[in-house]
Amino acid sequence: MLVIDKDCYGTIAVAWLICLALMFIDLYFVKYKAVSFPIAAFLLVFMFFVMWFHRLPEREKVGTDTIVTAVADGEIVIVDKTYEPEFLKKECIQVSIYMDFFDVHANYWPLDGEVKYYKYHDGRYLMAFYPKSSELNEHSSLAVGNEHGDVFFKQIAGTFARRIVTHANVGEQCKDRYVPAS
Repeated sequence: MLVIDKDCYGTIAVAWLICLALMFIDLYFVKYKAVSFPIAAFLLVFMFFVMWFHRLPEREKVGTDTIVTAVADGEIVIVDKTYEPEFLKKECIQVSIYMDFFDVHANYWPLDGEVKYYKYHDGRYLMAFYPKSSELNEHSSLAVGNEHGDVFFKQIAGTFARRIVTHANVGEQCKDRYVPAS
């Protein structure tokens, strides 16, 4: 069964209404069926892609209070030592995951623990693969920790996925749930 992120119902509804209006215009005004049917088919496929893009598949829990897991689907593009100045204020290992159109755009808690830090940063919508996009684009910063240590991560908007929705409150326990990044 396809489960959709509840924060995305409005986005899906707007996309579907626009596509339905375009399909009506296409099928009503374009007299050549060889032209209008492929356009309508493309719009129908796009409607279902928008819904599929905002899905929340069931995940097998991997992270625990001592095992850190990836916060997102996608391709690991950077693994490097870096200095993190916002929360940890020390050298750490940076793991950057790039999510394309076909990846689930929901982030998951990397380990069980407590939300120790949350901050929203307004910004631009540069292409996600640009090196400066992690600093200049809209993003939220989160830190989750327990007695074994802290994990700091960012959710970064891009050109296509242009908004960050985060349900995290400092002091809240995080376990067995996702952090929406839609």
